[in-house]
Amino acid sequence: MAPPRTYRCEAIILGYTPLGEADLLVTMYTWDQGKVIAVGKGARRSTSKLVGHLEPLTMVRMSMAHGRSMDIISQAEVVQSFSVLKEDLLAITKGLYLAELVDGFGAEESPNPELFRLMIDTLRAVEDNPKSDMPLRFFEFHLLQVSGLMPELYHCVECREELEPDAHRFSPNVGGTLCLDCSPDDAHLRPLSLRALKVLRLLDRSEISKACKLSVDESLADELRSLLSTTVGYWLGKEIRSNSFLDRLNNESLPGVYT
Repeated sequence: MAPPRTYRCEAIILGYTPLGEADLLVTMYTWDQGKVIAVGKGARRSTSKLVGHLEPLTMVRMSMAHGRSMDIISQAEVVQSFSVLKEDLLAITKGLYLAELVDGFGAEESPNPELFRLMIDTLRAVEDNPKSDMPLRFFEFHLLQVSGLMPELYHCVECREELEPDAHRFSPNVGGTLCLDCSPDDAHLRPLSLRALKVLRLLDRSEISKACKLSVDESLADELRSLLSTTVGYWLGKEIRSNSFLDRLNNESLPGVYT
C-alpha cells in the first residue's frame, strides 16, 4: 500500500535558505522521521500563511505533502517560539549552535526521538539561563550518547581496568578515557583532570535541570568546553561554523564563575 500523500509531524526548525523568487528550503528535525528538508511554497511573501512559522529555533506542528522530489509544507502551527531566547544575542547564538549540531548528527528518514527531546529541553534551559554554558555541555555529552557514540568514563578503553580516582587521558577517536599506563598508537590523547572526569560522570547520571545548576570555575569550564567540542567535532567530521562566533561572545564576557 502506498503511503498517504499528506502527513502531520512535530518539528524544530533548524534553518532555511531562499529558493526561487518566493519559496524557502527548510531544514527541520522531527520527532518521528528524523531530519526533513521540505519546501515552503511562497513562504517569503508577506501574505503567506507560513510567515513567522518557519524561523530557526521554532517548534512547530506541520502539515506536509509528499512531492515528487521533495516534501511540501502545507500548514505550520507554532507550538513554542522561544521568543525570549531570540531576544538575547548570546542565547540565540547558543541555540544556532545546537541547531547546527542536530543538522550534522541527524539523518533523514532516521528518527531519533531522544535527540528531538534533547534539543527542545536544551533550548528551554538556555532560554531560562542564557549566561550559563552548562546546557551546552549537557547537550554535547548527551548528543554523543543518543547518537551511539557515548565515551567511556568508568574503565580504560584500552586495558578495560576500572579507572582510579585520579587524572587520566582522554581520546575522542578511541572512545573515551585511558589510564596513565595505556597509550594506543593511534590515540589522539589529551589530559583529563579528575575534576573534569567527575563533571562528565555527573552529566551522565543527571537530568538537565540538575546539571544546569552546577557551578564551575573558568579553568574547569574551559577544559570541559574544549574536550566536549573537540569530541563532537571529531565525530561530526567538519568544522562547526557557529563555534567561532560563540567563542568570541564568550571571550567578551567577564571572567568569573561559570554556572
